[in-house]
Amino acid sequence: MTNIPFRIDPHPSDMAVSTMAEAEAFTTDDHTELNRTHYTSPEETTYAGVWECAPTHEDIDAYPVHELMTIVSGKITLTHKDGTKEHLAAGDSFYIGKGTPVVWEITETLRKIYMITE
Repeated sequence: MTNIPFRIDPHPSDMAVSTMAEAEAFTTDDHTELNRTHYTSPEETTYAGVWECAPTHEDIDAYPVHELMTIVSGKITLTHKDGTKEHLAAGDSFYIGKGTPVVWEITETLRKIYMITE
């Protein structure tokens, strides 16, 4: 990819099957998970795109990357180490730093725009 400005389409028609969530994390019979990467840095350490996932529940000891996200549709509840819960929905943007412990619970199929850096 080039270092020119680009648009991230929140509803791309060419999303592919993704496998970021573990099969046992899904909380309904729907195991849909899709991704469309719009940008990958030459070093493959920064990514931007759109990800969609059916409801899941994951207890993450250390978030694996730095990630900034904006929710396009759906809902998620994040539970912090101290027990504080944040309920986020369409239009909300949030950041999770690499190494952060968090409980990630998608309560309504989530579509997000993301930017990840390792």
